Amino acid sequence: MEKILVCLKRVVDYNVKIRIKPDETDVVTEGVKMSINPFDEIALEEALRIKESGQANEVIIVSVGPEDCQQQLRTGLAMGADRAILVEHSENTEPLTVAKLLHQIVQQEQPELILLGKQAIDDDCNQTGQMLAELCSYSQATYASKLSVGSNSLEVTREVDQGLETLEIDLPAIVTVDLRLNDPRYVKLPDIMKAKKKSLDVINPNDLKISMDPFFKVISVTAPPPRESGIKLSDAGELFDALKAKGLVD
Repeated sequence: MEKILVCLKRVVDYNVKIRIKPDETDVVTEGVKMSINPFDEIALEEALRIKESGQANEVIIVSVGPEDCQQQLRTGLAMGADRAILVEHSENTEPLTVAKLLHQIVQQEQPELILLGKQAIDDDCNQTGQMLAELCSYSQATYASKLSVGSNSLEVTREVDQGLETLEIDLPAIVTVDLRLNDPRYVKLPDIMKAKKKSLDVINPNDLKISMDPFFKVISVTAPPPRESGIKLSDAGELFDALKAKGLVD
């Protein structure tokens, strides 16, 4: 294949303890470490492995977000991506809006394969990949834990409740990936220096003729209630009585 497009999202690093803003409008991001969404990083690693095996010629990464997203895109370039595209928008974006923006990028670049994480760890929506597949009329597979590239098709192993399911889908295709697909590589200093010379194009959403008006309004963002402390019971009888008192058993 000629091109693989990988979608990256900038999120609060998974090691950071999330704090809610005092006005409960959002989580605190100022002065907080930001990283590539871990699922998207796995998608990029898979794209790079496909290219290194000689089955693709170019890996392009794309992100939708503020100017600061260039940092995560530069990290993706340091990992080995050939060039990057940023659709710059300073406000929060919803999955359908992101899918519409990515659809415009797909029409311009015409990639045979699009890879992205199954979900982002900040909103856990798990929607963008499926919406993008519908807009592009591409084959799709989700929750991929193994990926094999054929001449004009993909063999995708995905995890389901009953075990593993293997699908064969035609190219062009969109695949959302799961944690067990691979372990992303570490970025080395020489690669970081080389990434500074790679192409990073910045696009205004207005140039793509996509409305950025939100469909939803966030009323409030609150922390989950503290978990109640547990109790220790001596036998099954006490457990039954405790469950019965809570109305969980008859």
